Amino acid sequence: MEKRTVLHMFDPMPHVSPFDINMAVDSGFESIFTYNNVALEQINGLVQDAIFSRGPAGVKRTGLFIGGRDLGLALNMLDIAKNAMVPPFEVSVLADPSGACTTAAALVACVEKQLRVKHGVGLEGLCGVVYGGTGPVGIATAVIASLAGVDVKIVDPFNINTALEKADEYNARCGAKLKGTYASSDADKARLIAHADIVFCTAKAGVQVLNADILGDAKQLKVAGDINAVPPLGIEGVKRMHNGEPLVHAVNSPGAVGIGSLAVGDVKYKLQHALLAYLLTAEKPVFLDFREAFERARELV
Repeated sequence: MEKRTVLHMFDPMPHVSPFDINMAVDSGFESIFTYNNVALEQINGLVQDAIFSRGPAGVKRTGLFIGGRDLGLALNMLDIAKNAMVPPFEVSVLADPSGACTTAAALVACVEKQLRVKHGVGLEGLCGVVYGGTGPVGIATAVIASLAGVDVKIVDPFNINTALEKADEYNARCGAKLKGTYASSDADKARLIAHADIVFCTAKAGVQVLNADILGDAKQLKVAGDINAVPPLGIEGVKRMHNGEPLVHAVNSPGAVGIGSLAVGDVKYKLQHALLAYLLTAEKPVFLDFREAFERARELV
């Protein structure tokens, strides 16, 4: 009798995200078990409990998902999970805290597509600014873009030290080349956007980051992407469904276009579904984070 497909979802927060549970169900897992308030030091034991109980055939129908809200912690958990495997008792693992890896991968892939379609260029060599860049989605976005060749600044709204520390951490961890800065006023935001080719808006929901006046200071802007779906949206003039529509307020950047949250979200949904399904179909165990997510997102767009 063929064993049922099982997904174990580990989360350091009090609750596993209902969004992620729904995605797992729709991706084909028959049995899903959630673990809350999981500490880093518990991952090794949980993983080995999962792999040794089903036999070599059963592990092929078992997957692990790491959630939470801290990208660094999730990546640490992924590393420990990988090291806990004992061949042939190995299962595939996806880390996607707060949807950061799949959302960031979808955002950068959508921006890359519009750069090629509307401007005939790729990501390499361009200047990018990530507003809300010290949150999980912002950090993942910045690292993906940096590894693809973008000169990236991550922006904290209040504290330059936070941005500098995050940049140093992920440069060391991922081989990125991030720069940290802050923008506590419209003047700060305008200064940063003045020479940006790309803007990624990953600030928290319901906060307008870039108004029409700030966008008017952009001199070479090509594409701006916003993941905020809650009014007011993050970039004035960029609607949720926009996917390459003119950025009308960037009056000094002819040809600039915007990408809205639902356009990004459509790719993110398909991407997370594909990665969860891949946990069960990969010929060998895979350990997935934002890097693999970006590769697949490029295929989807």
